[in-house]
Amino acid sequence: MSENVDLSGLTTLRIGGPARLLAECPTTQSLIDVVTLLDREQIPTLILAGGSNLVISDAGFDGVVVRVANTTVSLDTDRVVAEAGAVWDEVVGQSVAAELGGLECLSGIPGSTGATPVQNVGAYGVEVGSRLRQVQLLDRRSGEVSWVEPSTLELGYRSSVLKHSDAALVLAVEFDASTDGLSAPLAYRELFTALGAEEGARLPASQVREAVLGLRTGKAMVLDPFDHDTWSAGSFFTNPVVPEAELPAVLGAITEQLGDVTVPQFPGSGGTKLSAGWLIERAGFSKGYPGEDAPARLSTKHTLALTNRGSATSADVVSLAQTVRDGVEAAFGVRLEPEPVTVGCTI
Repeated sequence: MSENVDLSGLTTLRIGGPARLLAECPTTQSLIDVVTLLDREQIPTLILAGGSNLVISDAGFDGVVVRVANTTVSLDTDRVVAEAGAVWDEVVGQSVAAELGGLECLSGIPGSTGATPVQNVGAYGVEVGSRLRQVQLLDRRSGEVSWVEPSTLELGYRSSVLKHSDAALVLAVEFDASTDGLSAPLAYRELFTALGAEEGARLPASQVREAVLGLRTGKAMVLDPFDHDTWSAGSFFTNPVVPEAELPAVLGAITEQLGDVTVPQFPGSGGTKLSAGWLIERAGFSKGYPGEDAPARLSTKHTLALTNRGSATSADVVSLAQTVRDGVEAAFGVRLEPEPVTVGCTI
């Protein structure tokens, strides 16, 4: 156990106050034992792994932070099994090096493997839910450990039954993999265009991984301790899904503000998905907003990322998020929802 730990060093945004205690859990059994004990004693507990999708308040967390640090990865002929604390991009890299395909489009995403089904992480046309075989969970009410099917997780766009819930803790994840060394069918225009390929093509997974890392690096979405544009929680807002009944009013507001423009639209569950980054920029929030002297700014490369320029507090980031959210809503009638999990603060 470590006492009075500064949590800012454990998140990719590098913000957040202190925690009373930090318990490091390097094995799955130690993770089960520690969390079970804390729950039995009703001690406030914060589970933390990669810290990549997290906004912690400046007041910190008055309880015990449990650091998920179990990192074993197993590669089989047609599957990848990784413990929850394994660094996600390393898992993808190992699978590609072993000529297992399917996860390559998810390269470069920061954070831990255990968070991927919680968020139903996705990028470049692939979501984790499409590759999941099963997830090992600790039921924090009963203490039971079991493997569950993806169908029980209510996976949706950047969501699952596990998100915003303390009922269960991910211990390990098993993924499907193709054995021919080829990627999943390319479905994202930016990616297959960069590769000079047709939609639906399957290319060597290593080639697709390299292209994805290049695209993400160009948007400062691959962690670099020397680049403040990467001191972020990744994409801060989810792409909004507008119900069909509300879409004409939203498109009308966009036309009124911007004139006759082409609005990026995609099919979504329950409506039409719009691009949060496109809306943010068209609402007047350009890259680097609000300016060079601000401690928290939009990335200079990607308007969907809120960044810490080196001295930002949690309050600075929350204030910027609220300004952007409210500005988009005022301009177009669309309310953006934050993607990160918040601790001790509200956006």
